Amino acid sequence: MPRLNRRHFLRTSLAVGSALALPAYSALGAGAADRINLGYISCGGRGGEQMNAFSKLEGNRTAGLCDPDPERLGSAAKRFPEAKTWADLRHLLDDDGIDAVVITTCNHWHCLAAIWAMQAGKDVYVEKPLSHNQWEGRQTVAAARKYGKICQVGTQQRSDPMQAEIKDFLHREKALGEIKMARVNRYGVRAPIGKRSTPLPMPEGLNYDLWLGPAQDKPIFRDKLQYDWHWDWNTGNGEMGNWGVHVLDDLRNNVILDKVALPKRILGGGGRVVWDDAGETPNLHFAYFDTGIVPVVIALTNLTAGPDLKKSPDRPGPGSGYVAYCEGGRFEGQRGKAAAFDNDGKVVKEFKGNSGGVLHQQNFLDAVRSRDSSILNTDVSLGNDSTGWCNLANIAFRAGKPFRLTDAKQVRNGAEMWEGVLESMSGLLKAHGLVMESDAIRLSPMLEIDPKSEQFVGEGAELANGFLKREYRDGYAVPKMES
Repeated sequence: MPRLNRRHFLRTSLAVGSALALPAYSALGAGAADRINLGYISCGGRGGEQMNAFSKLEGNRTAGLCDPDPERLGSAAKRFPEAKTWADLRHLLDDDGIDAVVITTCNHWHCLAAIWAMQAGKDVYVEKPLSHNQWEGRQTVAAARKYGKICQVGTQQRSDPMQAEIKDFLHREKALGEIKMARVNRYGVRAPIGKRSTPLPMPEGLNYDLWLGPAQDKPIFRDKLQYDWHWDWNTGNGEMGNWGVHVLDDLRNNVILDKVALPKRILGGGGRVVWDDAGETPNLHFAYFDTGIVPVVIALTNLTAGPDLKKSPDRPGPGSGYVAYCEGGRFEGQRGKAAAFDNDGKVVKEFKGNSGGVLHQQNFLDAVRSRDSSILNTDVSLGNDSTGWCNLANIAFRAGKPFRLTDAKQVRNGAEMWEGVLESMSGLLKAHGLVMESDAIRLSPMLEIDPKSEQFVGEGAELANGFLKREYRDGYAVPKMES
């Protein structure tokens, strides 16, 4: 764990005691009172994109760079020659010259890196999904509160001004009447990740122990180390945690106004089919969420519409977005744009946005300067809740048994929409010469979640609860935060 020095202790104490009208980061000096020194933890593709975004904004500078891969670290250092560099994030966190960190690591590192950073007195911008499992996400929220730190999660569409217009249209004006149910889609074609007969050799110079961090030391049989870690349960959350968190976050924000932290019940399943590769996470995934207010379904696939086709399958609504079905029509939202239709299919109103642009990063900087986490557009608690929906959908898949249609017909509220998802998934499998009712496709029981304990109860609970927390390697365990 990083050491907590006197300056960090004082800074954290001032943040907690926000009633004291003292300027933030006074140690930066009068000439740079508003400048925030950023340290980047991971310098890969997403890290580079965040460097680009923050570099467009005034009042911050790239002061530190960290990556266990010397090639990636060296490339970033060429862009920012004045920044200090480290392989080990703990050394970056020990540096008094770093005020806040931007975490773009593999998903399995997000929570531990964020908690260590906050313990070391740093504010945190952490990429989505917040957590690799539900338990560690809750510890990250608790750490932000305990240490009085600013912690923003990178669902940047929350900073798009269009979102306020959408909520006004749907909820204040009630332009389409009552929202009855909602469907979320993520249809995006991907290729298989390969399957090696021997373990993948590590890049020269890579500190593999640091790259693994909290994950288990298991041989890797895919073709590439980077990015394709998404599809390995040891390090990633699959497409549900990669893109599903964005579209579900949009749904939570605009359709149910964040009124539901976690759904009451979930029924879900899917499979990794067609591809004979080393991936573990599903490339066909579907789930029903009982929110207690608006029934929600999600349909997700990385497959093409057929073996000889390159396009995604047809579906109602946008390929990456959501459809809110209302009394007076439907509303379709996606990144950067949206449209409302009446019951005859005529466009009622269109919305144009900017996908959050650099506004999300600016929102983080504003919160850091003001020491006011309430102005964050994706405070860690919101990010944890949206990630939680994805974690539960992944658990439903992993706790499933071979799909049987009779087991799927448990949905009452939103049954027509749910059956439409199953029918479309069945049709897609048929196009690839497969069937739903097989050992290749899983389906969970209807899993019930206790909102207070965030534990499963009832049928299937014992197996499902086993996926709420992982086993951590020695030296890299996410600490339990005392409430």
